[in-house]
Amino acid sequence: MRSAAARKVDLDLGCMIRCTDGSKTVVQALGNAFGAVDRFPYVALDADDRTGARETGENLVINLDHRAEFQKLLLFVYIYEGTGDFRGLDAVVTLTSDRGDRFRVVLDECPPQAHACAIALVKRQKGELVVGREVRWFTPADGPGVQDVISRAYRLGMKWTPGRK
Repeated sequence: MRSAAARKVDLDLGCMIRCTDGSKTVVQALGNAFGAVDRFPYVALDADDRTGARETGENLVINLDHRAEFQKLLLFVYIYEGTGDFRGLDAVVTLTSDRGDRFRVVLDECPPQAHACAIALVKRQKGELVVGREVRWFTPADGPGVQDVISRAYRLGMKWTPGRK
């Protein structure tokens, strides 16, 4: 994920993971849950770019050598702090497959007050992992955090507690 925004805005990339054995976890900067590609959860976030100034942005890597362990992976992005929605930030998320297929999501194309976006859902179908483009927007509401709202929308069954960086 890259952002060319001049103002200080902290966007975070993440991945909610449900494994075939029923275990669940998240990879995200919040809570220093950066993951690892060489051990569980076999998904890693390379950095927490808090200003959008990092040339390569934030990147998630999924180790597909362990594809048999994944039931569902939900890639998402959310605003940690600094603005009410994505409009005017020039932020882009690009998903690239191991075969070189790619799609881009321009986050400026969000509805007003969109605070988070489910980018892609990777799920097991007939023994294979299938990638689906989601681009499903979420707006803030009183109550649970945005991760909880996204997790409930995708029936991931994760339990969330408030956190800060």
